[in-house]
Parts: sequence; structure tokens; C-alpha cells
Amino acid sequence: MVLWISAALAAVSFSLANTVRGETDRTSTVLDEVRGYYLATGAVDRAAVELLWAVSYQGERKIKEGVASVDYTFPTGVAHVELIPETAKLDVNTVPPDRLMRLVTALGVEPGQAMQVTQGILARRSGAGAALSPSPGPSFPGPGASLHEVEELLSVTGITPEIFYGTYVPAQGNPVPGEPRLIRRSGLVECLSVFGSKGQVDPNTADPAVLAAIGLTPDGIQVLLSQRRTEPLTPQRLGQLAPVLGPASQFLILQSSSIFTIRATARVRLPNGQLSDMRRTVAALVKYMPYGAYDPPLHILRWYDTTWSN
Repeated sequence: MVLWISAALAAVSFSLANTVRGETDRTSTVLDEVRGYYLATGAVDRAAVELLWAVSYQGERKIKEGVASVDYTFPTGVAHVELIPETAKLDVNTVPPDRLMRLVTALGVEPGQAMQVTQGILARRSGAGAALSPSPGPSFPGPGASLHEVEELLSVTGITPEIFYGTYVPAQGNPVPGEPRLIRRSGLVECLSVFGSKGQVDPNTADPAVLAAIGLTPDGIQVLLSQRRTEPLTPQRLGQLAPVLGPASQFLILQSSSIFTIRATARVRLPNGQLSDMRRTVAALVKYMPYGAYDPPLHILRWYDTTWSN
């Protein structure tokens, strides 16, 4: 009887120890996520202010012109911040149908579905979207002709979350040791914006699908991507690449933007000095106002508590 009681107590103790350990790990993960959230928020604020200094003051820039990202090291962790001007995206309300079709196709959508998505976006922004996708529930007034938020595309027939937000697809061919087996495929949210460009796009930060949409060939896109990986493109370097890029190079322009998506991914530092595996990403859509005419000189148009980053 004593042995059976001892075995039962040992089993209860073992189960309790596992439960306590699991709850401790879960609490630690939640704590790292909360700390990572505030670390990423601080990184967004820092990048926004440093961009403001670059616009407002002449002198040495904290963030070099044309860079797509910066890395910050804090005592409590690290943060990778992406700087995406809205001029790197196409205006969802004015992009021509041929560009829109090339964009959706470049995102890996099948031709039939790509045509459906293109026609759905054109119908939605013209105010005829309700007629294309009737719902059996109660009827509501149709939306306005223009899209006020890019997330409204999720209501367009044929656009799935994978097409809008992007997804991962298997790498083509036999996997090479050390190389990723899954490749990131961009989504419409990274290529279209209500504040996007109506003609020319920024070559330093434009997504490859956007470059394909404006008419660059696959070889031209690879050349441009390899050039901007080394250092940000300048007007001189862009002019030298024009013969290689072809006629579509006229739709590339290097100019300052007043609206940026600032997206930060943070990892907190653990007591042992290592970085946590928990990554936390937040983003802000920031508009910079003319210096001296507005107080404050920057406005946050949208804040994303939860977003995705590569």
C-alpha cells in the first residue's frame, strides 16, 4: 500500500511539475512578446523622428537617402526597421487595367483568377462591385467609387487572404543545403496603396511585382534588385542602368516621399544575453507635413499593432 501511494504521489508530482513548467514557459513567451511590442514601437518612433530630421535639417543624415531599412541596437534588444515610401507602390484607385493585370500575374495568381481579380478591382473602384458579388444576406448601400483603405480589397471577389497578404511557396527545383525551402511571395498589400504612385515608382524599394507591372523584364528586374542590394540607387547609377532596363526605365524615379510605411520587427534580449526567438512586428503609416507650417510636423495615418515582416 505504501508503494502504491508513493507511486501515485510521484505521478501527481510529475504532472504538477510539467504543468508548472509549461505555464512558466508560456508566461515567459507572453512577457517577451509584450517587451518586444514596446521595443518595436520605440523603433518606429525613433525611425520616424530620424526621417523627420532628414527632411527638416540640412547636414549629416541619420538615415541615408534611399535606404530601405535600418537596424537599431538597444540595451534591451534589437530592431530591424523597414522604410517603405508609398511611391514604391501603385495607386489602387488609378492604376491602369494592363498594369493591374501584370501585377496580379506577377504575384503568382493563375491567369483565370488574375483576370477575375483585375475585373473585380476595376468594378469595385468604379462603384459597380456590389453587382458582381451579390450576397444572400441583408442589403446595404453600395460603397463609394474610390477605395479609402487598401484593406477594402479583401471584399473583392477572387481576392483571398493569401493574394492580399502574401504567402510562402516551395522553392523550385531540388533544395540546396542551406537554402530556404520556402520562398516568400508578396501580396497586393505590398504593391498597392491609396497613397501610391500614379505613374513612376521608387526603384530602391518597389516590390519586384510592381517592377513587373510597370513593364520591366525579368532580367531587368534581377539587374535592378542586385544593384540596389549593394547600395541605394542614385540618379547617376539609375541613368547608367537605363539601357539595360529598357523603355520601362522611364517609369522609375528617385524622389522624396512625404508618406512612409515604417515597419519594425524587434527581438528582446534575455537575461543570459541572447536574443529571444519571439519576434514582434508593428507598423505605422506616417505622413510628413511641411516643416514650420504644421505642429506636429508628422501625422500617423494608420497604426498596425499586428503586421507581418519578412
